[in-house]
Amino acid sequence: MIEIITQTFGYLASVLLAIALLVNSDVKFRWINSAGCVAFVVYGILLNSIPVALTNGILVVINMITLYKIYKRKENFQLAECKADDQIVEKFLEHNKEDIASYFPAFSKEQLKGNQSFLVLRDMAIANIFSATVSPNGEAEVKLNYTVPKFRDYKIGPFLFETEKETLMAKGIKKVVYKTVTHNGHIDFLKRSGFTTETVSGEIWAYKVL
Repeated sequence: MIEIITQTFGYLASVLLAIALLVNSDVKFRWINSAGCVAFVVYGILLNSIPVALTNGILVVINMITLYKIYKRKENFQLAECKADDQIVEKFLEHNKEDIASYFPAFSKEQLKGNQSFLVLRDMAIANIFSATVSPNGEAEVKLNYTVPKFRDYKIGPFLFETEKETLMAKGIKKVVYKTVTHNGHIDFLKRSGFTTETVSGEIWAYKVL
């Protein structure tokens, strides 16, 4: 029985460390890597191998220190209004078009024309593009809200919808609506950003009143 448990922790640790190498976010890498190291610590203890347990225990501590620094790091967030035909927007969309398609399968850059659009900058690097069609009643139907992989640590949502809420409202936006959300990671982002989700005609919609 002990042998089966030991092997299980060994395999689990190996799988988690392999998954950690596949993610694009440093935060996700650190968390998944830490889980794998913890599994290896248990594996080492069950094997009575102090070097294995000690080495991975040290790696867990290093990951936790790094995560603490990441979460405590002060970054300069800025919101910059943009237009569909801005050269920087076109280059950004072209560079990230494959990843954008996985989150917004029906998106095309023509959908941005006439929209209210913003770029979210983090330390002057483009982290996100947000674009929505705003109706006269203040309902903003999101056509695109894409964050590049390295910045997917759930900081964009609070900045965009809470810190910059007054900016959005000044543009006539009272309610932000997403129709047909298909990506599980995007659904998780919306829920963490305070959106309410519901099923409409078999599809997931999300909305947030500002």
